[in-house]
Amino acid sequence: MTPPRPPSGRQRPLRYYSDSERTEGGSGSWDTLEWNKLDQTASGSSSTSFANLSCLLESERVIVEGYGVVLINTDEAGTLLVTNFRILFLSEGTRKVIPLGTIPLATIEKFNKTALKVQSNNRQSDKNPPRRLLQVTGKDMRIIVYGFRPKTKQRRSVFDALLRCTKPERVWDLYTFACGPSKFGNANPKERLLNEYFRLLGKSSLRASMDMIEDGSFTLENELWRISDLNSNYNLCQTYPFAFMVPKSISDEELLQACSFRAKCRLPVITWCQPGSGAVIARSSQPLVGLMMNMRSNFDEKLVAAFCTQLGANKGERRKLYIADARPRKNALANGAMGGGSESSSNYFQSPIVFFGIDNIHAMRESYSRLRDYLDMHGATSSDGRSSFLRHTGWTWGGGNLSSMSASVSLLGDSGWLIHIQNVLAGAAWIAARVAVESASVLVHCSDGWDRTTQLVSLACLMLDPYYRTFAGFQALVEKDWLAFGHPFSDRVGMPNISGSGNFDFPRQSSSAGSYPSSPVRQSTQSGASQSPSSSHAQNNYSPIFTQWVDSVSQLMRMYPCAFEFSPTFLVDFMDCLLSCRFGNFLCNSEKERQQCAIAEACGCIWAYLTDLRSLATTSHVHCNPFYDPLKYDGPLLPPAASLAPTLWPQFHLRWACPEEATAADIEVQCRAMRAKYSEMQKEKEATERRVDEISFAMESLSAELLRERRMSWSARESAKRATKEYRALTRAVQSLGCKVNFTTSDVEDAPLETNNNNNNNNSRRRDRQGNNSDVSVSISLMSEENRSENQVGRVCEALCPLRTREGVCRWPEAGCAHLGSQFVGLKTNFDAFDRLSIHESYFKSE
Repeated sequence: MTPPRPPSGRQRPLRYYSDSERTEGGSGSWDTLEWNKLDQTASGSSSTSFANLSCLLESERVIVEGYGVVLINTDEAGTLLVTNFRILFLSEGTRKVIPLGTIPLATIEKFNKTALKVQSNNRQSDKNPPRRLLQVTGKDMRIIVYGFRPKTKQRRSVFDALLRCTKPERVWDLYTFACGPSKFGNANPKERLLNEYFRLLGKSSLRASMDMIEDGSFTLENELWRISDLNSNYNLCQTYPFAFMVPKSISDEELLQACSFRAKCRLPVITWCQPGSGAVIARSSQPLVGLMMNMRSNFDEKLVAAFCTQLGANKGERRKLYIADARPRKNALANGAMGGGSESSSNYFQSPIVFFGIDNIHAMRESYSRLRDYLDMHGATSSDGRSSFLRHTGWTWGGGNLSSMSASVSLLGDSGWLIHIQNVLAGAAWIAARVAVESASVLVHCSDGWDRTTQLVSLACLMLDPYYRTFAGFQALVEKDWLAFGHPFSDRVGMPNISGSGNFDFPRQSSSAGSYPSSPVRQSTQSGASQSPSSSHAQNNYSPIFTQWVDSVSQLMRMYPCAFEFSPTFLVDFMDCLLSCRFGNFLCNSEKERQQCAIAEACGCIWAYLTDLRSLATTSHVHCNPFYDPLKYDGPLLPPAASLAPTLWPQFHLRWACPEEATAADIEVQCRAMRAKYSEMQKEKEATERRVDEISFAMESLSAELLRERRMSWSARESAKRATKEYRALTRAVQSLGCKVNFTTSDVEDAPLETNNNNNNNNSRRRDRQGNNSDVSVSISLMSEENRSENQVGRVCEALCPLRTREGVCRWPEAGCAHLGSQFVGLKTNFDAFDRLSIHESYFKSE
């Protein structure tokens, strides 16, 4: 979401008025709103007036309404609605949602009431009532301030509603349970975890199922590793998944003995294995070595030694093993007072012990708070409605004000956030290099093994395995290393847990007060009723650990913009969905608790929602990286130390304080537009090619049909010619014998065939029309004497007959013409086969 810009209507925003205009109630002051009109609107409205808003989600209902509320950040007046899911801020008149003033309830870190006394030089300043403000601090790097009309109870109503809705007693009171799975149903996460294990074991062809989980047939193995079901009932470790990977040479009995030596029973298990080489990344919690650092466990040492498999090139040489402790060395030693500590290199096959020096959750929380204050103070917009330009009479780094510039950079550095990001990146890059370059195995742990350990192993896996840099792989990575291995999301994100005792105390640490100047609003306000009375670290486990990891992923995307299938926008939307608790994937503290709450069946799935967003568009969707090149980056990413210089994540950190700078990725926007245009042109090209293929096929069919017709026509003409010649030859032969021939067909009336040429042509044409399948009957009869006399052929025959006298009388009249009789007898003898007679062209000479 892009924060709104100051309204550009008939009334100027407040930040562009002078201080005198602000304090003296000038025409632009928010105190001069028509309160009478707002009173009429409020009195004639109820919660049902907003029940049909198009922006309301499924099962979202309005609880409290506030009219005439001013968003101090942008000086916009509107209506504030508190629903069972979020705070909605609608612009006045249009009822359009203002993104900056709209925040989910679960994303609110803290809120408090303040009162700002309007200062004026005139004598009637005492009559000006103080402004009623409500400040809301979000976990997504924004500080929102709402201004309420004086002498009303609207702020009290909104504040009480926030107290009830942002601090639910039970996890079932969250909005996601009221909404249900809807169309974003969640598949069983256990099946997805097993499918990832199968992929790591080289058995990607197998697919997990609930039957396989119920009968325990998922315990597959390869030559080195196996899947254990020892924790199927979560009796071994309540924060581990129901199945995990261990060395094949270690039995379940040895695992039971080894788990007691690690904090929270989080024994060393495999989180990723390199195909082919046999190198692994393992994770665990700290060993319980005691105050004197002299406690040992033979089972734990044997389990860790099993990661030192033999190298493939040299069967006699064992693989090197590194033990990476994410904590500073002094912190590891301090944990010895509580029974923890770190391993001794001499007890684990001379394995080097490396300390990364990453601070704990409390330091991360303080650093995040200081970074948020810095952005609010030096951004283009802030919670007091004034930009950095107005506050400092010019940009901090402009006009030769180098001292102010140095102070601003110093404040950013004092927050420590970028240093923490750099430490996490450096540690993960070191682990990835040991595995990729040396083919060594690495065991990673911190104190409990679910915060810094998870950051390091998941980021190292992202660098090593290209599959995790895709949409499907990123989901598998988060579900495996963060969800299945028990990162306490309820505690770290600030949500109620399964026991019903939600921890929502987010105090501002006193150490940050002296480092950062407060904004003018905070300087002149008095803290109202706040929900953070305690600052005890032991009672406050909120910390942006997962946000810090996603920030680290964005830094890798900046260094390798073509190596990831997803874009930074995808990470922002993913974080917004997670912090809003709209879906159930990241509720509770472990897989066991999510199973007890039936999260998969009762709540929607964040992955299904994000997939549905991408399905609405093709590769041009904003979640897809237009520069993705999987062929170029099909191996590990090993950033050198010089490249590990993180910067602010603009899409997430600057979107509220510096909206224009956060969305200034012109190259990506242009590339995405070109990609969309190319995709459309590609579709048009494919459609045109299909039409061309169809037309070509039709033309080929017509050409083949035409060729067949020509061949048939030629064959028919040739047959007609032969038939005509045969007919004429037969006619002459028969007529020469003094006989008459009649041809009769089944569909044409019988007609005597005349000897003239015209009749012959007509019969030929009739025969052509009738075709070869017509039934033809032939009858032959003797000609009468008159016809024979008229027959020229017969006269020739009679003239040449030796039995004729000069007078033309036959010498043997009683016997008949012997020559004619013999010919006729022969013709009658073969009459049965006469209809089958076929006389070829070559038989008769041409006329």
